[in-house]
Amino acid sequence: MRGILVFLMCLVTSAVTAAAGLERISNTEAGSGLKQALADGSAAAVAQLGAENGFLNNPKVKIPLPPALQKIEAALRYTGMKRQADELVVAMNRAAEAAVPEAKALLIDSVRKMTVKDAKGILTGGETSATDYFRRTTQTQLAVRFRPIVKKATDQVGLAEQYNSLAGQAAQLGLIREQQSTIEGYVTQKALDGLYLMIAEQEKAFRANPLGAASDIVKRVFGAMR
Repeated sequence: MRGILVFLMCLVTSAVTAAAGLERISNTEAGSGLKQALADGSAAAVAQLGAENGFLNNPKVKIPLPPALQKIEAALRYTGMKRQADELVVAMNRAAEAAVPEAKALLIDSVRKMTVKDAKGILTGGETSATDYFRRTTQTQLAVRFRPIVKKATDQVGLAEQYNSLAGQAAQLGLIREQQSTIEGYVTQKALDGLYLMIAEQEKAFRANPLGAASDIVKRVFGAMR
């Protein structure tokens, strides 16, 4: 968790260019520190969720049955399909855990491509502006990378195939959202939501207590502000 908190040092750099008494810390150094912090933090978030049970044992991001199956979950269990339902839940979360490591390279690339305008937006935006930046710049590409990994994992569960058949028809009739028309589509979006959620929570925590970071650059900047 410490690595995730460190990435939120973005708050520090806002003071670097604006506060009196910080002239000795250059804009270049501040920008490099921000990018390194974001890269380290995103990698830590990926490592946390990509570990075994990273999704399954975390109630904040654990992926439940799709809403359409939740409505008939009791019936599934009553008719002897409890094992299949449980297997599907495990498979979905394992699929998310397998897919999340794909995010590391894209998140780091997003940091590398950050512009001055992007950095200012992170520094002057809301409490999840860094997370919003990552979502905006990586979500579409990550969905493409996650989906085949998720599909390979969930295809091994019979209930997933049955769901895809029925949900696909329901989506055509407008009864459920297209995003939920396949298990792989549902899990892919949930995996992305979980990734950004964990980053956002840590971002808000850091903004509330930025002195909790242990990085040298944080110490230097806050020391210059005293």
